[in-house]
Amino acid sequence: MDADQTVTTQLSVPITAERALALASSFPGPQLLDVRRGPVFAAATTSLPGAIRRDAEAVTSWIGTLDPHRAVIAACVWGHGVSQGVATALGRSGFAAFHLAGGIAEWEALGFPLAPKPGRPRVFVTRARPKIDRIACPWFIRRFIDPDARIVYVPSPDVARIAAETAATEFDIPGAPYTHEGERCSFDAFVARHRPDDPAMALLAGVVRGVDTGRPELNAAGPGLLALSLGLSALLADDDAAALRHGMVMYDALYLWCRDCQGEQHRWPPRVDRT
Repeated sequence: MDADQTVTTQLSVPITAERALALASSFPGPQLLDVRRGPVFAAATTSLPGAIRRDAEAVTSWIGTLDPHRAVIAACVWGHGVSQGVATALGRSGFAAFHLAGGIAEWEALGFPLAPKPGRPRVFVTRARPKIDRIACPWFIRRFIDPDARIVYVPSPDVARIAAETAATEFDIPGAPYTHEGERCSFDAFVARHRPDDPAMALLAGVVRGVDTGRPELNAAGPGLLALSLGLSALLADDDAAALRHGMVMYDALYLWCRDCQGEQHRWPPRVDRT
């Protein structure tokens, strides 16, 4: 074993298939990376559910596409050098990164669920300068439709042309498959089509709808979302991709509030036991 291999082994943190499966069932869950080498991946038909495809030899080219606030689990065939090297590189860059112990082979041997291997990421295109709907919709797309979806922001007059050239799906623009209908916003259209039976999502949709259509008072959380959305847009006015990266954290938190925190309150003074 050479020096580089020794460093990789020492710095890479393993995670068992059982633990990875448990984490994957949480929200938003870890980012699962299929980093099997090219020929092996090409010959495969299945992968981990929700995994995205990444090249183990080009970590620096795609590291910026990951969510910094979410853990990462890299998976290769056996859980040896390939996934360990990726996890080590990500760990050095500040990610909570792991390699799947035993790899995809052990995952499959344990009878854990598999899915078709990642294909070409879907592309969605909309107007530039996102604030509310055009942050909320990409969040929904990546969390519930395609975790590796490409979101393209362009000037309004270019949306239809870019969509035609790239086979992209338009959203939040008149005539698009996902757009405003009556008092409902584009986020409502995504929810109605892809997640209509989720009570937390219905609550979140009401918050987004109110803010996006000038009625933040529809929900008590509306003014807060409006303030954060406008402030984020002002802070990152020239970088739509950065606004989306930060918006992903914001909507992860807001969805969890809708789902798990409705009964929680913050009060002062705190209870202090001085006995």
